Amino acid sequence: MKFKKTSILPGLFILFCTLSLPAAWAAYPEKPVRMIVPLSAGGGMDTVARAIATPLSERLGQPFVVDNRAGGGGAIGAEITKDAPKDGHTLLMGSATFVIHALLYPARYVPSRDYATITQVTRQPYVLIIHPSIPAKNVRELITYAKANPDKLAYASSGQGSLIHLTSELFKARTGTQMIHVPYKGMGGAYVDMLSGRIPLAFPSIISVIPHLKTGKLRALAVSSAQRAASLADLPSMMEAGVPQFDVSNWYGLFAPVGTPKAVVDRLYREVAEIIKGADMQKRMAAEGSEGVGSTPAEFATHIKNESARWSDLIKKSNIKAD
Repeated sequence: MKFKKTSILPGLFILFCTLSLPAAWAAYPEKPVRMIVPLSAGGGMDTVARAIATPLSERLGQPFVVDNRAGGGGAIGAEITKDAPKDGHTLLMGSATFVIHALLYPARYVPSRDYATITQVTRQPYVLIIHPSIPAKNVRELITYAKANPDKLAYASSGQGSLIHLTSELFKARTGTQMIHVPYKGMGGAYVDMLSGRIPLAFPSIISVIPHLKTGKLRALAVSSAQRAASLADLPSMMEAGVPQFDVSNWYGLFAPVGTPKAVVDRLYREVAEIIKGADMQKRMAAEGSEGVGSTPAEFATHIKNESARWSDLIKKSNIKAD
């Protein structure tokens, strides 16, 4: 029995391509991988990046080198990654600020358009805190007090357009309260004024405020995430406390330039997810007020789109402007 050459060759060619494409990336990584952190060394994002870089180096046989490229509110590191070769050897550790910055400032990038999502690495809920001079023992009492004293309560943030600023504005929008925004260059300066009672309210990170909660100098009312935080398990979530549709967490996630081969993205996702879901890493993150996530690339892409839509809507409705 004879077969026509024209009937078998196209099929063999397609089969060859299908089998050889994953094999072409089986050797990844072929050289050191640069993991860009768009902030200075020593912060929370830098710490998380280095925590996963070491085991990635061990697992994949090439160094994963953290490269701190601070500046432009994270835009410098984001643009370097966007313009890098699409081969998986340049990655970006991004955060919620990565999304917000592109909404507030002229930027050369759009997170959902210009980057391949690999995985959400962590989430870090904030905690609503007040100075004890405010006569409120829970969130409902705070809302009642704020409505009875419109524009008399002031809240601190780590800067105009920061996630802490937007979280506080979301609280105002969801509760119908009016408060005055006092931006700082980071929460260090804010704590000085909060501990004195000059600024009575804020949504800081859990890890930064725990020492002040232990001394009783500041009072925690609720965490900003949909679920309770392991490090403050006795505190209700904001929705438990009666604030509808309130689920905010800072997060760190891994990106590559758009067009990076799916096989590379999927391998990075699997390796990182295994690392951060390990018991030791989960324990380490909980001690720092965060949680490991390890979402799939598709889940992370959906998260980015939802974050962009939510903050874009709030920025417009609250008329939030960049510095």
